[in-house]
Amino acid sequence: MKNKLVFRYAERKDVPLILWFIKELADYEKMLDEVAATEELLEEWIFDKNKAEVFFAMEDEKAVGFVLFFHNFSTFLGRPGIYIEDLFILPEYRGKGYGKAILNKLAQIAVERGCGRLEWRCLDWNKPSINFYLSLGAEPLEDWTVYRIAGNKLYELANPDRTGDGSVSCNG
Repeated sequence: MKNKLVFRYAERKDVPLILWFIKELADYEKMLDEVAATEELLEEWIFDKNKAEVFFAMEDEKAVGFVLFFHNFSTFLGRPGIYIEDLFILPEYRGKGYGKAILNKLAQIAVERGCGRLEWRCLDWNKPSINFYLSLGAEPLEDWTVYRIAGNKLYELANPDRTGDGSVSCNG
């Protein structure tokens, strides 16, 4: 890295910047229309409820990348892990080693916190990122498929005794 890169944890005042990075990533992933996050939601869940953490990669006091992560737990390891939800470097700053620097920092955090692993997902079409992750020694998980329940299906699963008219039925 020619320019000095530093990391700065996000503060409450950074919520608009966090949302901007999320939208930039979503646009890159061709999923911008799926972003439902708002500044209010991010402030609540990141800063009020402490459900995720964010730090920025800073070059010359400018945020050029960000990562949003949180702890998960491995029952097999009996220890927490860190799950990377989003990692994004602005296109004009790629190729400078900043992505690797962010992953180095996350690995340090994981080791300091006693975590057993660092995990993330990557879209199958994103070959530049896949090649980058493989170059670091990351291994794709074989024989695992990610399943998701969201939106109305999540509500239905959470409320199995609700009928369509808003009443509740009891089935024994």
